[in-house]
Amino acid sequence: MAVRSLRRRTAETAQDCTAPARNLAESPLAWLARRKDKDGQPMIADTEFDAGERLRADFWFAQMTPRTTANWSLLLSGGGGGKGAPDIGPEIRDSVVAAQERVKRALVAVGPDLANVLIDVCCHLRGLEASEKASGWPQRSGKIVLQIALRQLARHYGLLPSALPRDDRPVRVRHWGTSDYRPEIDPAL
Repeated sequence: MAVRSLRRRTAETAQDCTAPARNLAESPLAWLARRKDKDGQPMIADTEFDAGERLRADFWFAQMTPRTTANWSLLLSGGGGGKGAPDIGPEIRDSVVAAQERVKRALVAVGPDLANVLIDVCCHLRGLEASEKASGWPQRSGKIVLQIALRQLARHYGLLPSALPRDDRPVRVRHWGTSDYRPEIDPAL
């Protein structure tokens, strides 16, 4: 599925209805997907774009976006008042909790160093320059770090093959010694 032609996605349901259009002009990922590098290739691949948009959707469904107004939910639910039984607050729907868990698992899978740039660019829709400044990186390094983070995220979502060898064993470090070789430490040094 090409990102450049992606303006609407069709949902494959019984009614075969179309999903609402997304405003790709607001996404820094869409801007990077439209840009070409010096070889004429897109800055980020389609699978990387899809992984970033999937994280963004889960972040939004998990209601993890920062609030811009006051939280009136306790007042409306009757909780938090001095009279009556204490209330634990509004109940969180299962879909919200599931989305929060998906976001947490995705960020753990990419690691803490790459998670920050994903949250900034994919979830909070900050530009690369702002993310570079906040992280203290040199100019024009954010694009490379974001590409690495999106590639790891795509692997987590199963959009790219795993980085492990085909036999799914971890890569072992080879050395020149025999299997029973043990280095000795010379106490005279």
